[in-house]
Amino acid sequence: MAPLGFIQDQKGYEDGIFKVIQCQDEFGQILEDKGSTVSPKADPKSSSPASTTQPSGTICNIGSGGSVNVYLMERYSPMKGCYKSPWAVKKINSKINHGNNEYTKRLNAEAKLLKTLKHPNIIGYRSYSTSTDGTICLAMEASEKSLADLIEQRSEKDFGPFPAKTILKVCHEMCQGLNYLHNNCHLLHGDLKSANILVTGDFDQVKLCDFGVALKLDKKGNQANKKEYYIGTECWSAPEAVIGDTISHKTDMFAFGLVLWEMISLSAPHIDKLNFDDSVSEEQNEEEFQNALGQRPTLPDTDLDDSYLPVLEIFYVCTEQDPMKRPSAKQIL
Repeated sequence: MAPLGFIQDQKGYEDGIFKVIQCQDEFGQILEDKGSTVSPKADPKSSSPASTTQPSGTICNIGSGGSVNVYLMERYSPMKGCYKSPWAVKKINSKINHGNNEYTKRLNAEAKLLKTLKHPNIIGYRSYSTSTDGTICLAMEASEKSLADLIEQRSEKDFGPFPAKTILKVCHEMCQGLNYLHNNCHLLHGDLKSANILVTGDFDQVKLCDFGVALKLDKKGNQANKKEYYIGTECWSAPEAVIGDTISHKTDMFAFGLVLWEMISLSAPHIDKLNFDDSVSEEQNEEEFQNALGQRPTLPDTDLDDSYLPVLEIFYVCTEQDPMKRPSAKQIL
């Protein structure tokens, strides 16, 4: 197998700017081997791994979706003789890359946008390059877990809802990031959900990520370009997105409210409508699911003490059907 290497940018290793080089068409197959070793000095034209006496960086797969794979890249600095902060590298899945420019356009747009964003609750841009098979790689600061991962872990352990204090911490930091996006950058995130919220430590820091379907907002907070489509993820979509009405910063706030619901229910919204019992037809399943989209999901039948009252208040007001009745991120702060 051909080696995966890195080439040094003009600023050098000390600036931490590396370009990912792919030495085989199936880049993902190389990286999916957890702990695969990569050498900063590997020759991309060589058919065998380059030898090195220095510790090497490692890359492992940390996530994937229908269109992209995400890898954790540990970076070793030979000049300092130590490891530097890791990066998360997003790369379009090689199986769908050829002949499909839509995902390339999205990653291009995300890289261009992310480079302009500077906020402690927004994932940081690091680098952008093209691999030898022509697919592009977006490098970002790495975080430990997504909120979706933590929700799944808590559900598997049957721990019940996250403590109200934790939910309110996530609420505050998300709103800090959203307020910056909506009011400073005039941007709609467009795909808020637990999978696009990254968490460091014991909720020490929360960051928004994945800006591939972000939309520009006008000064009133409404979608600036009506020719652009709101994509999002249907389970978290606001009613105006479902019926094709006016998209605004309040559309993000509906999805934000559903993230709080996720931390209580430990489930994605509306998937309970997908009954896999053979007694229910597939058509009926789909109809019930589609009818639930854009609606406020019912809270789970679990005991919540008075500490959850602020969480529930925010959840209910953010999931109002009328966008005008929903608060802005700034109002929640």
